[in-house]
Amino acid sequence: MEWYIILAIIGVGILAGFINTLAGSGSLLTLPLLMFLGLPANVANGTNRIGILLQGVVASGSFKKQKVLDLKTTKWLIIPSIIGSIAGSVWAVNLTDEIMEYFIAVLLIVMFFVILYKPEVWIKGQVGKVHEKPSIIQIIIFFFIGLYGGFIQAGVGFFLLGGLVLGAGYDIVKANAIKVFITMSFTVFALAVFIINKQVDYLLGFILAIGSMIGAYIGAHVAVSWGPKFVRIVLLIAIIGSALKLLGLFDLIF
Repeated sequence: MEWYIILAIIGVGILAGFINTLAGSGSLLTLPLLMFLGLPANVANGTNRIGILLQGVVASGSFKKQKVLDLKTTKWLIIPSIIGSIAGSVWAVNLTDEIMEYFIAVLLIVMFFVILYKPEVWIKGQVGKVHEKPSIIQIIIFFFIGLYGGFIQAGVGFFLLGGLVLGAGYDIVKANAIKVFITMSFTVFALAVFIINKQVDYLLGFILAIGSMIGAYIGAHVAVSWGPKFVRIVLLIAIIGSALKLLGLFDLIF
C-alpha cells in the first residue's frame, strides 16, 4: 500500500473521529472511502467498526478525565443498546437497504429543526429530568437506536444525542460523552459479529483507527473547552450535511 494512501486514510479517520465525537455521522466519510479502496459494502461496514471502537475508547477516557462522563445512568442505557446492536449487525451481514437511507435522511432533517427550534434544551439540558434509572420508553428507544447502530453505524450518534437530550434530559456536552461511551460499548458486540462472519479487513481498519483516535482526542477536548453552544452548531452542520449525503444531493451539487 502506497504511503499517500495510508496518509489519506489516517486523514479521513481524523476528520471522522472528530465529527463522531462532537456530533455523529463520521462513517459517511469512512464507509465510502473503504469501498473506494476496494472493500465490498459489508466488509467496509465491518472494517469501519475498528475505528469506531478505538475512537470510543480514546474519547470516553478523555471525557472521563474531564469529569463530564456520567456512568451511573449510562449502564442502564447500554444494555438495550447492546441487544439492539447485536440484532442489527446480524441483519447487516446479509442486507443493505437504500430505502432506509432516505428514511433516516428525513428523520435527520426533522431533528435539525427540533435542535434549531429549542436551543435551550440542548445547551442547558432539562433540570430534574435526569434519573438514575431510565423509563421503559427510554429503554425501548435505546434498543432501536442500538438496532440501527448495529446495522449501519452512520448517523447513530445523532439519534443517541436526541435520546439523551430530549429523552433523558442531559445537556449536549454530557450527552456527547455518554453517546460516545454507549457507541463504544455496543460496537464491541457488533464488531464481533462481523469478525465471526469474516467481514473485517484488519490492516485498513487499524490504519483508519489511528486517525480516528487522534480525531476523537481532539474532539473530546474541543467539546468541553468550547462548550455546548459550539457543539450545537457543529451538530446542526453535521446533521444537514449527512441528510444531504443520504438523499444523494451531494452527487447532484458536485
